[in-house]
Amino acid sequence: MEDRPSAPQEPQPSEHTGAGDPVRYRPVERFWPYVELPEIPTDEELAALDPDLLDALSKPAVRPFSMTIVFPKLDPPAYARAVELARQASEYREVGTGDTLRHRARYLAGDAAQLQKLWQVVGVYDSCEVLVDDRPVPYARELWLPLFFFLVGR
Repeated sequence: MEDRPSAPQEPQPSEHTGAGDPVRYRPVERFWPYVELPEIPTDEELAALDPDLLDALSKPAVRPFSMTIVFPKLDPPAYARAVELARQASEYREVGTGDTLRHRARYLAGDAAQLQKLWQVVGVYDSCEVLVDDRPVPYARELWLPLFFFLVGR
């Protein structure tokens, strides 16, 4: 027999726990056992951020002027047409589910005619919101939106 010490042996997992159930999972011993997420956010995650938060996290980007129409689920005849028109916008997103579902259609200055068509469908509902550069501003429905319509045909 040799006099040198043997290497410490790792404990072998038992085939059964004390309760008599077979061991199905043995956790790996790691410092961080969770899924490793990428450190850089994806383009979809950045697009979903509030513009003010995005400016705070990164260098403020120069974005073109835009108007955004946000509307919930509407009455059946107008809803299908409104969603069809909203999907033709420069940027379209659905936010929420069920009763909290909101459609966001963002239009740039060159898309003023498309925005006007959507507004003719959804503008009669008080639940619709108008955002200027993705921000709620005073008199967006009464002042900013009609001013944006002056760009139609230009």
